[in-house]
Amino acid sequence: MMTTERFWVVGGEYSCLAFKTLKNGAPQVLGPYPTREEAKAAWRRISEETRSFATTRYAIATEQLTLPN
Repeated sequence: MMTTERFWVVGGEYSCLAFKTLKNGAPQVLGPYPTREEAKAAWRRISEETRSFATTRYAIATEQLTLPN
């Protein structure tokens, strides 16, 4: 078995500054990206677009995939 990773940018607008509950219920998901660098570039873009919104937050999530050889 071979293990690989892919990366996602996940987040959105939260109901308050505690960042526990998303305002619309479901997160916005961007990706998958094959490298952390590509995900980080997408995270920077979306974070820059929404930086004036205090209750908006995004993070990079990593998914481990196990593939047959």
